[in-house]
Amino acid sequence: MVQSIDAPDDPAAASRGISRRTQSDIYRAGISGTRPRVPVDIEGLEKTARRALSAEAFAYIAGGAGAERTVAANRAAFGRWQVWPRPLRDVSSRDLSIDFLGTRRPTPLVLAPLGVMEMAHDDADLAVARAAASLGIPYTLSNQASYPMEEVRDAAPAGSRLFQLYWSASDELNASLLRRAEASGCEAVVVTLDTHLLGWRTRDLDLAYLPFTRAMGIAQYTSDPVFQQLVRERARANDAAAEPAPAVRVTPKAVAAGMRIARKGAVLTGSSSVRENLRSPLPRAAVETFLDVFSTPALTWDDLARAREWTSLPIILKGIVHPDDAIRALDAGVDGIWISNHGGRQIDQSVPTLEVLPTIAERVAGRVPIVFDSGVRQGSDVFIALALGATAVALGRPYAYGLGIAGEAGVEEVARNVLAELDITLGLAGLTSIADVDRHALREA
Repeated sequence: MVQSIDAPDDPAAASRGISRRTQSDIYRAGISGTRPRVPVDIEGLEKTARRALSAEAFAYIAGGAGAERTVAANRAAFGRWQVWPRPLRDVSSRDLSIDFLGTRRPTPLVLAPLGVMEMAHDDADLAVARAAASLGIPYTLSNQASYPMEEVRDAAPAGSRLFQLYWSASDELNASLLRRAEASGCEAVVVTLDTHLLGWRTRDLDLAYLPFTRAMGIAQYTSDPVFQQLVRERARANDAAAEPAPAVRVTPKAVAAGMRIARKGAVLTGSSSVRENLRSPLPRAAVETFLDVFSTPALTWDDLARAREWTSLPIILKGIVHPDDAIRALDAGVDGIWISNHGGRQIDQSVPTLEVLPTIAERVAGRVPIVFDSGVRQGSDVFIALALGATAVALGRPYAYGLGIAGEAGVEEVARNVLAELDITLGLAGLTSIADVDRHALREA
């Protein structure tokens, strides 16, 4: 006889938190032979995603800079901390909620901005937004999204969204993007600082593959009126120059890339005809324009003040690693600091973010919220980051793997599993609230 297991909608299971609900869901389905859509184990998740994704997509999502020592160091840093188990405390009711950007959030998790999610799934950012909304998790919409921010809003109108800005070489474009972010209901702007030069990403280089050259991940740009004007000006300049375009060897892959660029160019040409778009100079000019304006290595602290002129939204600076830069950010009057080394994708042998989190948290002293990312893979990682001073913790690659394996449901399951393990870790550490999580919950290994 099979023992009874709490049903997913069992009030008793619900009262015990997301961990009990998740376990109940999984084990109850297992009675009928149904397993989770995505592997719960992080190594299994990555291996399954590798099989599900194209070689180019997996390399782009999983890869890091150089020999990928920073990717490894980010993970290794978590191994230097241990959680103290504290039994014989009443932890029957646990609270994962936090205050972030003036709002009470049900969990401390944020979905980090990941670009070109169309490489993982056709629904891309739409699927991620819906999954995040279902769990009450803020989603940081990438500047390199595969769908315009307005379409993402419409896909999950009740969801909480932040907008990531890559500071472009065109201030008019920056201002336009931020106006659109505010109009589409984003709650904050996340200015990403560490991609003013593209990292030396060896996996992508070995495959000679950059998705932007195929018009992927530039939907925020091609849907923007300022960018569209820049594209028209470039097309006219190209025509006036009367110089032939650089020769491209005609291969099946080159033809496929041309067809993709033509299809993506429909928003610029106003035509759904691939044949017409192939003849138009605008789709190719859009790729060229993007590659020219994507970012600027000339950006300085003094330039950041202009963002206040472009939006009234709170501004968070992402890419802070050095403690002195954290203080400089406070002096600049920003509303939040996002500690990140871009998941190890920019500098090989960069300082691991977890190593500097305690120092930055001590120096910031609660004056602004601290978001943390890089190396986060599971719920116990989230617990450790919170204990070392993070206000909220951002998840990146794992949800992209879930998207590639099972679309929206895959993203939801990955995030749910992280939260379930966080809930269990909280209780087994003898704590009942995220507000109680601090350095005393950890032992340095």
